[in-house]
Amino acid sequence: MWPELPQQVYFQEALQSRFFRMGIRAPPQLLELAGQSLLRDEALAIAALEELPAELFPPLFFAAFAGMRSQALKAMVQAWPFPCLPLGALMKEHKPQLETFQAAIDGLDVLLAQEVRPRRWKLQVLDLRRNAHQDFWTMWSGTRAGVCSLLEPEAAQPMRKRRRVEGARAWPKQTCAPVEVLIDLYLKEGTPDPSLSYLLKKVKQRRGSLRLCCQKLRVFAMPMQNMRKILKLVQLDSVQDLEVNCTWKLATLGRFAPHLGQMVNLRRLLLSHIHMMPHAAPSKEEHCISQLTAQFLSLQHLQELYLDSISFLEGRLDQVLRCLKNPLETLSITNCLISESDLMHLSQCPSVSQLKDLGLSGVNLTSISSEPLRVLIEKASATLQDLDLDECGIMDSQFSALLPALSHCSQLTTFSFCGNPISMAVLESLLRHTAGLSNLSHVLYPAPLESYEDVRGTLHLGRLAHLHARLKQMLRELGQPSVFWFSANPCPHCGDRTFYNPEPILCPCYMAA
Repeated sequence: MWPELPQQVYFQEALQSRFFRMGIRAPPQLLELAGQSLLRDEALAIAALEELPAELFPPLFFAAFAGMRSQALKAMVQAWPFPCLPLGALMKEHKPQLETFQAAIDGLDVLLAQEVRPRRWKLQVLDLRRNAHQDFWTMWSGTRAGVCSLLEPEAAQPMRKRRRVEGARAWPKQTCAPVEVLIDLYLKEGTPDPSLSYLLKKVKQRRGSLRLCCQKLRVFAMPMQNMRKILKLVQLDSVQDLEVNCTWKLATLGRFAPHLGQMVNLRRLLLSHIHMMPHAAPSKEEHCISQLTAQFLSLQHLQELYLDSISFLEGRLDQVLRCLKNPLETLSITNCLISESDLMHLSQCPSVSQLKDLGLSGVNLTSISSEPLRVLIEKASATLQDLDLDECGIMDSQFSALLPALSHCSQLTTFSFCGNPISMAVLESLLRHTAGLSNLSHVLYPAPLESYEDVRGTLHLGRLAHLHARLKQMLRELGQPSVFWFSANPCPHCGDRTFYNPEPILCPCYMAA
């Protein structure tokens, strides 16, 4: 027998069916009202779940979550009729109490504790990512675009009242398959997040039937022992985006390296602020570096590599590069010391021939020949879209040698090279060389040397305005409507920059004056 449902639900079903026959979509507010009506009696709502039309689950779940109805949530997770439950998007809009989150996890735990589950229960993925399926809870109907991928085809059909045949058995059973929990992990020092701790506890208890999958992993700071305990519970082959953005000793990175090697589907890797100990034994350092670079052999899908403030890179860049087996789309080496031989190895590496994004910001190239960099730019000229050479100390003669290679970068859209001591004559030459690059739309130029009053870097705003106007006029004559900015050197007093396009955006020191 059906439990006695409120009149609004029967009214909704009849109205929804009529709208489908007429080819008109029923107003979603009616479903919301039905869910609210059921939740006035939580016990009644739970009793109705087995016979409840699938289309009523999302608004009912939404109302139960917002109203912190823990028992209803626990029951609805067990009876969820769609393959995916995008709980993270709901948590982003309604910050849950710990009790509410635990109720949802407990419902999943109860489901997994059963040897078999009813066939109607289709839950395969619990998605806890806050930025996934953003429109599900506002466009939850299976008939609407953007949500159908979450729903089974039968859930998108018009609602029909489901009556149990007298004497019939329960829904046919099927063996439980593992359920995946999708989450973005942010590992940092401090008090552990109680929700994460509770989830990890359940994953550990249900190992094998509950798989913790993490596409984005951010490591800011955490004792290695604690991190290892967490990573043992994560399906490391699910990690696609990894950032290690904390001040680690090289030996610490060496202990982390085996975990990196298991992330075989990694597409993006950022390593930042890894430093060597001043008095560490060279043999120990080399062992740690070999441990790290050996893991790159497993990263067959790596497309983006970011190395920032890495102290061991000088003289060893080729050791990293030769372990890369597939072409990269992005390579960013910033605030690192590298040698001329490093740059030569980089220009000869097969993995850089299809780069779309190349960044060498903060890499001092003043005393290095421009030839390897010219070869590198030339090699990637057919695909290169973004080029960042900020703060490289590139001089006029070096930059002039790069201009022919830049002129071949037919896909280049963004070019930034502020913080380099370049004269107005070389900037004008740059404009002539890049005039044929139809995609180049954003350029950040260094303020030319002629813009400064003295060697201390005191900016003369009148000269800057005049030189900016000259380049702007030259762009118009060349038929190149690029958006370009001047960027002055950092202020010697506050460290901020003055930008110009076409009016100055002054640093605080100028503003105070």
